[in-house]
Amino acid sequence: MIVRHFLDEDDELTQYLDQQLNTPLDWPENGELNTTHVTKIAAATACDVSYNQAANGHLVDLFAALPLPGTPEGRQFWRSLKDAGGHAAAYVDPANAGGPFFSYLIKGNEASIAARVLDFLGRLDDQQRDAVTEVIGGALDRGTFVANGRYLGSLWMRDAEITAWHVLLASRRTQQAEDDRKRFLDAWSNA
Repeated sequence: MIVRHFLDEDDELTQYLDQQLNTPLDWPENGELNTTHVTKIAAATACDVSYNQAANGHLVDLFAALPLPGTPEGRQFWRSLKDAGGHAAAYVDPANAGGPFFSYLIKGNEASIAARVLDFLGRLDDQQRDAVTEVIGGALDRGTFVANGRYLGSLWMRDAEITAWHVLLASRRTQQAEDDRKRFLDAWSNA
């Protein structure tokens, strides 16, 4: 998490707090918890929590754009995806993943779902990746989007991969990320 560690009178957030909420940074005077403290807490929360939740929600949205399991269209889609992706498709197959697959995202076990998505995509060879791209693109090519199926499938695959990576990266423990960042900054400062 990278958060500005200072607030000054020119800062946009400072101006908003002062002008719109009538809460200058030192308010209340002589208070143990003032507006500056609350602002730093809010900024830190917005960086990590909001980003992580947005990435999780986006991962769900990507799968929600695909045909729903249990429907005729969904059964055909998931069967075709399994045929195209081989054993790798088992990582995201609703029959294999079970009903609570995406419920885990809501309950805070984001990393395991993201890892399954990356396992699925990472285990595909080039031929399987092309076939999966065609299957997903065909499912998305229902007139909702303006691009053609193959291109849509390619976009979906890239988006799922990078979103799953963002979820895994954001799920790292704060201390681990802080230690890594400190080592990085020290190394680059001393280079």
